[in-house]
Amino acid sequence: MAKASPPKKPARPAVSKPAGARAADPPRPTLSFSRVNAIWLGAGAVAIAGGYALLAAGSMTLAPILLVLGYCVLLPIGIIKR
Repeated sequence: MAKASPPKKPARPAVSKPAGARAADPPRPTLSFSRVNAIWLGAGAVAIAGGYALLAAGSMTLAPILLVLGYCVLLPIGIIKR
């Protein structure tokens, strides 16, 4: 009995490049933080530090508000804003 050979993969068509074209690397995404981003991130860090300080002092209303504001609003704005 003869073994059946596995199916062959189809050949990929060759892609031709225009004359004089160089093989360029694809563009890399970069993080470009500006002064505005630093201000937002700093405000987030201050809000978080203040929230933990108030939490240690026993505040059960303002501390969670500052922590949520810092973690869920200010830090993401500092990272995403262009």
